[in-house]
Amino acid sequence: MNRTNKKNADRSVSRIGDDYMIIVMKPSSSEEHINEILRVLQSLGLGAHLSKGSQVTIIGVIGDKRVLNDVPIDLMPGVDKIVPIVESYKLVSKTFKPEASVIDVDGVKIGGKEIVMMAGPCAIENKEQIFQTARAVKKSGAKFLRGGAFKPRTSPYAFQGLEEEGLKLIYEAAHENDLKIVSEVISERTVEIADKYVDVFQIGARNVQNFHLLREVGKAGKPVVLKRGPATTIEEWLNAAEYIVSEGNDKVILCERGIRTFETATRNTLDISAVPVVKAQSHLPIIIDPSHAAGKAQYVIPMAKAAIAAGADGLIVEVHPQPRHALSDASQQLIPEAFDKLCKDISLMAEILEREFKYGD
Repeated sequence: MNRTNKKNADRSVSRIGDDYMIIVMKPSSSEEHINEILRVLQSLGLGAHLSKGSQVTIIGVIGDKRVLNDVPIDLMPGVDKIVPIVESYKLVSKTFKPEASVIDVDGVKIGGKEIVMMAGPCAIENKEQIFQTARAVKKSGAKFLRGGAFKPRTSPYAFQGLEEEGLKLIYEAAHENDLKIVSEVISERTVEIADKYVDVFQIGARNVQNFHLLREVGKAGKPVVLKRGPATTIEEWLNAAEYIVSEGNDKVILCERGIRTFETATRNTLDISAVPVVKAQSHLPIIIDPSHAAGKAQYVIPMAKAAIAAGADGLIVEVHPQPRHALSDASQQLIPEAFDKLCKDISLMAEILEREFKYGD
């Protein structure tokens, strides 16, 4: 889609968000058939999102469908059928894209057969800590190094992160160990700073409905891990993802990290059911953060394994060489030996589940 057409599409999304349908093409349809439909839609002032799967091609139509009343789109060459999308979220809906999306982060694919492990400390504290952690998680099979440089905390007096200096440290540690980087951004300014260092932006639970920030990471075009908020419904979560995708960035990875319930034995209640529900309603991949759900290291491993058994595409786990001395979330971070045991268990589970996970470096 050209830039002008995309702008029209974006304006149409904000203007008539509920007026969305898809044109399902026949398997035998040609590029000429598809391009002709796109031309007709553009001539009518409608936006279009093209989704090509291995079996079928779908054209999402954005705008006032009434302009199509006198245009027999369903009779045009190559068209199979026209289907309205009734969900409030359109582009992340399974109706729009029946096949599961696979997010390719420079060769590491999230959402396919492989189980992807992201691991590292809650916060980047110093060079020794992040380098030691990077070596350990790489040795066990992690593909991503996680670590917070900007730390929004409940108390204004708590450790707030090393900011850009922390990003420089995690960049060095990750590249020395051939790991990708995932780190949280909390504002437009931090998006601009982190863009130079990270492979994947993370939107934390506090910002899942910070719609301005969601649009900013959508415009940035870089893969995004979008965490669910503690009181966010799945529908609200998917609509948050829609904000990112509507800006042209479809590289969104959902992350369940527990919701707030009456239970106090854990920090949050891990909603395992979110995995099959998301997979039924959306084409986006979903990973699990058992650390923030548990709040206690002793519960992290069994919760992580339950998530993989439920069909999660990966895990993001907090690991620290000396958790007792951590500057944030000390009680929920695994020591490297415990993380290694988790990875070994996941590799055994992968065989049973007909998935893939390579344990060890």
